[in-house]
Amino acid sequence: MSIAAYSKFNMYRDQLFSLAASLEDEVLLNEAFLLEKDEKKQLEIYYAPFEYVNEQAKVVIVGITPGLFQMKQSYSTVINASDQLTNNEEILREVKNNSSFQGPMRKNLITMLDELQLHKHLGLSSTNELFSTASNLVQTTSLLPYPVFYKGKNYSGSTPNMLKNELLKKYVVDCFATELKSMDNPLIIPLGVNVSKVLDFLAENNYIESNSILNGFPHPSGGNGHRHKQFSENKDAMIERLEVYFKKNESKKVEFGSLPRI
Repeated sequence: MSIAAYSKFNMYRDQLFSLAASLEDEVLLNEAFLLEKDEKKQLEIYYAPFEYVNEQAKVVIVGITPGLFQMKQSYSTVINASDQLTNNEEILREVKNNSSFQGPMRKNLITMLDELQLHKHLGLSSTNELFSTASNLVQTTSLLPYPVFYKGKNYSGSTPNMLKNELLKKYVVDCFATELKSMDNPLIIPLGVNVSKVLDFLAENNYIESNSILNGFPHPSGGNGHRHKQFSENKDAMIERLEVYFKKNESKKVEFGSLPRI
């Protein structure tokens, strides 16, 4: 477990500690935390401390980008942690724990993952343990690790196209792909079609292995009215893919374990 190589937390730590607990939007979307902008495409990227990496993770759940709500939650966590925690890694781990798919989205996510029997492959009674006692098995992350806003609103992942915009593509490759390289070929669960497209691109360009991607998984947001239909249509194929992925990984362990000790 560690801090992402691209982390900027040291640069912003003191600024975050100095903020008042009552966080208004204008405090967050402020020049002080603006990382980059593409004026032509009306994109802005702001800093938020989502830089903790669980290198031991067996499962990586991938969204598009943290939204304003998650950004606010991450800042509040840092402010509250400043009295008790001094270690950067501990603070960033606390941020990650406090912002992993809260509310109905988490419930929907767990329901679908349990239907796919993922918990059985991990030796759990339910995937809800990934968000409590078995959190050491999961990494929750985003293709774009920092909050991205398009025309002042949360970026949805479609307009502009992530792979055709050089600014966004740079963050996908330099941050997300680098984060994955620090792990041992985990199962990657893309939340929605836009995430799947980017993961396919990374697989085609040898950043990740294509057989580790659970394609067909819908975004668990309550606002995604197509999620039930999409899940139903892809359920059997996803169950089969999980079987293949875990069987292959198990055979790798056996093969490695049979090597003579030096």
